[in-house]
Amino acid sequence: MNACYYIGFDIHKKTIAYCIKKIDGMLIRQGAVAAERKALKKWLTELPGPWCGAMEATIFTGWVYDFLMPHAVDLKVAHPAMLKAITSAKKKNDRADAEKIADLLRVNLLPECHMMPEAFRELRRVLRYRNMIVSAAVKMKNKMSGLLMEVGAVYDKKKLHGKKYFGAFLERVEDVPDSVKELLKMSRHGFELFNDIQKTLVTALRKNKLIQERVQRLMSIPGIGELTALTWVLEIGDVTRFSSSRQAISYCGLCSGQHESAGREQRGPISKKRNKHLQTKLIEAAKLAPHWNEHLALIYEKESARGNRNRATLVVARKLVEYMLAVDRRETDFELLKKAV
Repeated sequence: MNACYYIGFDIHKKTIAYCIKKIDGMLIRQGAVAAERKALKKWLTELPGPWCGAMEATIFTGWVYDFLMPHAVDLKVAHPAMLKAITSAKKKNDRADAEKIADLLRVNLLPECHMMPEAFRELRRVLRYRNMIVSAAVKMKNKMSGLLMEVGAVYDKKKLHGKKYFGAFLERVEDVPDSVKELLKMSRHGFELFNDIQKTLVTALRKNKLIQERVQRLMSIPGIGELTALTWVLEIGDVTRFSSSRQAISYCGLCSGQHESAGREQRGPISKKRNKHLQTKLIEAAKLAPHWNEHLALIYEKESARGNRNRATLVVARKLVEYMLAVDRRETDFELLKKAV
């Protein structure tokens, strides 16, 4: 490893700043290269020898990481929130950022974050795109209700989004401008389109052999549905990276941040340093899981009796994390783990 050169990358949309150093800190070269595969391929041929690299996690990091990984002795991705040496520096530019990343790498102080395999990242991208589509469909539904409320139309809120009711409603409704009817039809078309897309995406994920068996095992837990299981698998990735359930709970954003000084500890609201996709899905699941899981129902009733239902929901969500972590680690259906969990 001592014979390696250490390279820090500062990645942007159009350019990638780099800094090459030796183990003793001697600067070999600094510069920038276009953020294109062809330019990077040429740049790789000009390197002085074997190298280890590091880069900050950004929206552009994935493809650069995948392209450079086969050519590196080791390649790491740094956690952006923990790169205090960069974010708090007085002098901040692309060259300086790349140099600081190279320095952190060579002295083994780089705050590394987990980088999923490319196949998992592809599937995770599909799932997150599906979540965006669902959000757009909900906006269309809300817009339809809003348009009717604006003109004072009377409608059945529970049946409005049913295809049969909606068609009959447009034919018989009175005192509604034609422009509103056209907007309602377009909103309905958008809602159906988004709904069909999200179903297609979920079907594709369901049939994927890479995660199918693992998702089925997680769904053996009463209260865990298909989308919760898919979110867990594709957002967690390799479950062995968590040494305890406390680490997994923290990653999911189901606990508060810790502030301790001079022997005094304070706890605030749940931390915003979390995987927001997992946090949202687990809290949604925790609200429904007690209806399907007797043990979780008892936990919820016990906590809610103290007067805080939101805290009870968080306790149920944490228990779901413990269940899924146990099933994932042992690669066994939940029924065989009831006594252990």
